Amino acid sequence: MIRSNNIIMVREKITVSTRTLQWKCVESAADSKRLLYGRFILSPLMKGQADTIGIAMRRALLGEIEGTCITRAKSEKISHEYATIMGIQESVHEILMNLKEIVLRSNLYGTCEASICVRGPGYVTAQDIILPPYVEIVDNTQHIASLTEPIELVIGLQIEKNRGYLIKAPNTFQDGSYPIDPVFMPVRNANHSIHSYENGNKEILFLEIWTNGSLTPKEALHEASRNLIDLLIPFLHTKEENLSLEDNQHIVPLPPFTFYDKLAKLTKNKKKMALKSIFIDQSELPPRIYNCLKRSNIYTLLDLLNNSQEDLMKMEHFRIEDVKQILGILEKNFVIDLPKNKF
Repeated sequence: MIRSNNIIMVREKITVSTRTLQWKCVESAADSKRLLYGRFILSPLMKGQADTIGIAMRRALLGEIEGTCITRAKSEKISHEYATIMGIQESVHEILMNLKEIVLRSNLYGTCEASICVRGPGYVTAQDIILPPYVEIVDNTQHIASLTEPIELVIGLQIEKNRGYLIKAPNTFQDGSYPIDPVFMPVRNANHSIHSYENGNKEILFLEIWTNGSLTPKEALHEASRNLIDLLIPFLHTKEENLSLEDNQHIVPLPPFTFYDKLAKLTKNKKKMALKSIFIDQSELPPRIYNCLKRSNIYTLLDLLNNSQEDLMKMEHFRIEDVKQILGILEKNFVIDLPKNKF
């Protein structure tokens, strides 16, 4: 049975390594082709290590793994995004949303083209997409459109491999094609928990991973680990590299360093001071909101509290519903008394 994201108290016995650091898959399940679950453990760890690894792994799982999505659709029958086409039950917008949900797996680098060419009446599903050999569909039954009359539906598609959550700008309409906001995130959600033993001196890290089927949880774990290692390799070099800027004059002016000015105002409240040690990925935010905050350099709850509701609404693609959801999560998980105009 697939676990929900709610906390469930379960008593169970698991055999773990007590000497050599080892990982193990202790549970796996498939709710459908597009929802896979895996639970993993890593042990033994010293006190504090499990949280360090768990936070880093959750961030890497949600933000550093590449996924494949349909990012653009083109058809001569489409006059505008919210139009309807005679003989097709769905509106153009509904068809675009259905294309957005198609789960793909690929060895693609960059972008490629695909197409749909179907004559009605009948249903158009993911299996009707004509793909290059290095792209495959995870679930052929995913619905795209219903043709109620003997008409021909021809759609050109652009497929891209990338990472994170991207929102196409409204002005990216070109050549009669329509952008689709892609979610390049094979991992739907990831949580970590810690079990302490030997009077709190040793720890076991539990990682739970849900994927969309384009990767198994085990593959996602391997990919995230590899990406983390690649990011840290430069720090293993014994000497700091002196990069010459003569051939690459990309000098970025640093913004005024105001962090300590803001921090000084919070020293009177010890509760708020502790928030600098709580990262936003510990609050189980939805992946889209998490990535929006991350792109705005908001990593901790202290960063978040230093922004008013108005500040957050100025962020690109951030909505009032997102602000309300953040408020609810903070109040529920951290019991924070929130000012009316501030987080």
